[in-house]
Order: sequence, then C-alpha cells, then structure tokens
Amino acid sequence: MKELLFRGSACAIVTPFKGAEKEVDLSKFEELIHFQIENDTQAIVVCGTTGEAATLTYDERRICVKTAVSAIDKKVPLIVGTGSNNTETAVRLSNEAEKEGVDGLLIVTPFYNKASQDGIIAHYEYIAHNVSTPIIVYNVPSRTGVDIKPETYQELAKIDRIIGIKEANGNISSVVKTFALCRDKLAIYSGNDDQTIPIMALGGQGVISVAANVIPKTMQNICSLCLHRRYSDAVHLQDRICKLEELLFSDINPIPVKALMNMMGLCEDSVRLPLTQCKDSVLHDLSKQAEILKMLR
Repeated sequence: MKELLFRGSACAIVTPFKGAEKEVDLSKFEELIHFQIENDTQAIVVCGTTGEAATLTYDERRICVKTAVSAIDKKVPLIVGTGSNNTETAVRLSNEAEKEGVDGLLIVTPFYNKASQDGIIAHYEYIAHNVSTPIIVYNVPSRTGVDIKPETYQELAKIDRIIGIKEANGNISSVVKTFALCRDKLAIYSGNDDQTIPIMALGGQGVISVAANVIPKTMQNICSLCLHRRYSDAVHLQDRICKLEELLFSDINPIPVKALMNMMGLCEDSVRLPLTQCKDSVLHDLSKQAEILKMLR
C-alpha cells in the first residue's frame, strides 16, 4: 500500500459566505475548521464540491487554502480540491495549493469534455508528472458525466503520485472489482456517506464526508468501528443517522447541509448561483432532526 494520507472520516468542508454580496467568511471558515479538529475529524478537504469550488475565484481559492493551512496548523492533513476539465488549469491550481504547504490534492475527473478512459489516464498522468503532492482521484459521475472503470484505476495505480480514490459512483459491484484489481495499490475512500460501511467492509480506509460538517464525531466513530471490524456496532450507529444523510442529499449539495448548519448556528445558509436556497419542504424536514443532532454532537 502506498502512503496513507488519513484513515477514518475526512470532512468535505463548506465554504461559508456572508452578506448580500456572498463574500467568503474567513473568520467563520476558521471556526468551522476548529470545530472539525475538536470533534475528531481525521482530515479536512477544502475547495471541493461541498465547498462550492466551481464559484470561487482563483484569489478566493488561494486565501481559503492559506486560511486552512494556518487554522489546521498540521493537526490533521489538509487536502485541497484542484480538479478541472482543463488539464493545464488543474496543474496550475495544484501548484498554487502546493506552494501553501498542503498535504494532498483531490482531483476530480474532467467534466463536460466527457473524456474516454484513455483520456482520463492521460489527464491524471500529466497532472501527476507536474506536481509533487499525493493525489486522490475523485470519481463522481453524477456530476461529471464520466465514470472511471476498475481497469482504468488499475492503470492509474501504477502512477506513484496517485495514492487513493474518492469513489462516489454509487456502484458497489464496480467498487468490488476495483478492490480486486487495486487493493494493495490504492487507498479507497467512500465518497457517499451512506456507503461508508460497505466500502470499508471491503477494505476501504474511510470516507470523505458531507455529513461530517454537522456530525463530525459520529462519522469518525462509524469509521473507527469499521477499522476495528465492529461492523454491527457501526451499522447500529449508521441507523441513527440514515434519515439525516438522506435529507442532506434531498436537494443539491451543499444546499441542505448549509441550511442545517445555519439552524445549528455554525454558518449562514448562503450559497452562490446557480445554486439557490433550500426548499421549504426540505427545511421543514431538516428542522425535525434538531433533537437528534443535539444528541449526536
């Protein structure tokens, strides 16, 4: 197995905005990072999907990374989303993040272009040869329009710089095959909260989690139980949050999780266009989870 960046629960952290202009709220961002560290999160992922990286400017990305580096202060690994559908842009974003001293890069498959499997391999090979930081490949076909095949992972595993996978294709059969081909070569992390236990039961190292924004300790407890092969106990804990996890994806991520964080007093529920505010029906259901959240935090 290549070097592990982390084992357990990593939080795909939101980027908090404030005011009518929806400026990045750096003070609140620091508070959220400290909240994660205090509640046992094992790594923090900034500028990812949940962090609305698609609507952040280059300067905003840079200052978010710089703020995260300072706030984390090497207590846990910092992983930065630097993917793009332009390979050169992905390299540029990666190199800029590296200058700040990050621990890992989370690089999503090229979206919109709809690259072939050969194109995906070439994309990651080029990036890997132009960075010096470990890479976690992010596969989320529901957003990108392309799915990485197990045989493609087998080729990517031959690249030293690529050390892991965030798998969010939702296809457990495909994940089983990926494990068969790459088990000792790549760390596999669940990219879907509700598939944390099955992926870890197969040999996965943890989850990059949206739910961890609101229940970081619970997500880490589930991962810890799985790492100790106490799957029945993990399932029991998972049962307590399954409704919450369902609600967090009842609208486009990160709309529901930001709405819930607002209810918890963690940050504003502001999102940037083309995302819009949470639907009233979802807000109503989220509000009913308040007592459960109090118990789990």
